[in-house]
Amino acid sequence: MQIPANLSLRQLRYFAEAAELGQFSQAARKLHVSQSVITTAVAQLETMLGLRLFDRMPHGVALTAEGHRFHQHVRHVLDTLQDALSEPTLLANTLAGTVRVGASYTVLGYFLPSLLARFKRSYPLVEIDLIDMDRTEIERGVGDGDLDLGLCIISNMVAPHVLRRQTLIRSRRQLWLAESHPLAQLPTVGPADVAPYPYIMLKVDEGEASSMRYWRSVGHVPNVAFRTSSLEALRGLVAYGFGVSILSDMVYRPWSLDGRRIDVRTLEVAVPPMEVGLVWRPDDPLSAPANALHQFLVFACET
Repeated sequence: MQIPANLSLRQLRYFAEAAELGQFSQAARKLHVSQSVITTAVAQLETMLGLRLFDRMPHGVALTAEGHRFHQHVRHVLDTLQDALSEPTLLANTLAGTVRVGASYTVLGYFLPSLLARFKRSYPLVEIDLIDMDRTEIERGVGDGDLDLGLCIISNMVAPHVLRRQTLIRSRRQLWLAESHPLAQLPTVGPADVAPYPYIMLKVDEGEASSMRYWRSVGHVPNVAFRTSSLEALRGLVAYGFGVSILSDMVYRPWSLDGRRIDVRTLEVAVPPMEVGLVWRPDDPLSAPANALHQFLVFACET
């Protein structure tokens, strides 16, 4: 397809924000424009492409299958442009070495791969020695000096905090449910509404402990019907109406593996966000390659 002459980067940015936030109104607030500007930009893109990019839902928007594919391409374009504008001096092309990084399941699967690909474009001679570990193993490895950096869900860390920490993203947690679920018909949904229904509990990355902290704080107990370490299994169970779950937007996908729809609802009593971040030793300076990765991740997640 030939690129339309009137396609602008601003339209792509508006589309990407709407896709990632799930609401035109939130995208408008974040970008300091009116909601009609976002709506118009998306409508223009849909007309140019001859595709429907979003399904309009009662409480926001969700990407269609075509919209999801288009968003992946748009995100790549915007990230590559940002890297090109912010790439430092020739040091990026000459810096060499190895960075030992421990990362947890959720970070490895849903956060890190695209960022590492961008880093390698700027620092082709820096090797990443990446190890799949849980949070406690990461903290131990960084503390003992076996790892240069750790990437994990730092909102699960407990005091006293010996390692230095830096939050990279805060991912909102929402209720996942089938589009035909009774809760989908309610104008608002609170913990008391959710508690009687079968609940699918995700166990990876201390998911159960984190979930139960929320349920204790609101004075209710979830009706746990199934526990799983597989996000795809959880998606399938939710999509077929076997239960609901509360998980972060970072791991949300609107379809199960066999294409059944999964909706999301924001709960009346806000769920603390999932915070993904870096950890490193406070008393040892980072090597030049490790510092380059550290600075890159901080900058990439701020923009």
